[in-house]
Amino acid sequence: MTISYKDAGVDVTAGYRAVDLMKKSVRQTFDANVIGDIGGFGGLYSLESINLAKPVLVSGTDGVGTKLKYAFALEKYDTVGIDCVAMCVNDVVCQGAKPLFFLDYLATGKLIPEMIAEIVSGVAEGCTQAGCALIGGETAEMPGFYADGEFDMAGFTTGIVDRDKLISGETIVAGDVLVGLASSGAHSNGYSLIRKLFDPSDKKLLSEYSPALGDTIGMSLLKPTRIYVKSALALIEKFRVKGTAHITGGGFIENIPRMIPNNLGVAIDTNAINTPELFKMLVKMAGLTKEQAYNTFNMGIGIVFAIDRCDVDKFVEYATQIGEIPTVIGSVVSKTGISI
Repeated sequence: MTISYKDAGVDVTAGYRAVDLMKKSVRQTFDANVIGDIGGFGGLYSLESINLAKPVLVSGTDGVGTKLKYAFALEKYDTVGIDCVAMCVNDVVCQGAKPLFFLDYLATGKLIPEMIAEIVSGVAEGCTQAGCALIGGETAEMPGFYADGEFDMAGFTTGIVDRDKLISGETIVAGDVLVGLASSGAHSNGYSLIRKLFDPSDKKLLSEYSPALGDTIGMSLLKPTRIYVKSALALIEKFRVKGTAHITGGGFIENIPRMIPNNLGVAIDTNAINTPELFKMLVKMAGLTKEQAYNTFNMGIGIVFAIDRCDVDKFVEYATQIGEIPTVIGSVVSKTGISI
């Protein structure tokens, strides 16, 4: 008896078709520095045209997490790729780096070419928003490991910055001001808790329209993560940004202290934050304390900048001009820790 690879659950021809379907969206992210085309054993990216005195590469990797359960439930796959890109590029820009290129890894139980192409179209859209090239990736068909119709994905990015312009947080002092930019929703964090409140298997619940959210519950929870790269780089170029924090897993309490020197702390004015209805709903349903809420969700702020007090007004004005919704959310203080 002969057992083929296809009999074992892996259809290589489906993989070929998936690559063909995704080629157009991937190529649209290419810039003049991309060498070659899709299909090589490694993605090639030239640094010849990048004129920096002391170039430093900054790399980041992350995934989408259990938010994917809502994509499975709604059979909507074109947004989670944006999340995957966002979770990586928003991290590297915190150190002042411009993302150059991105790679993705996608693993699924059964490879459905149209679904894979839809996912990758979202990755390509995220790369376009971030201004980086999608130069490679891997799609793995793993029958028996993932349920049919389900998948996991991760991303990898590399950015570049001049060493003299690295943002490290070392120059932050007491009295500096924290300015946050609005998030688009829950981004890609806190979904293990969210799934306890809104069961992904309850499709009737997910299709229910919420006047408070202005959309169905499912689509509100699937809204992709904001990509802040272009705005952040514009602000960093124009102002002296001393520190930057991407508000991801662990919320304010875990992420903001990561950019602050160990001998300082921060005081957050939660009353200044226009908390979106989604977070009000989640906090009420889960019965979270204020500290728990700000340690779990972004609560409406996706990225935070530490700047000199004298720059605040112009910083806020410019951020608004480039399409962001900035809010002064607090300040750096001499007492260590974070006060919510």
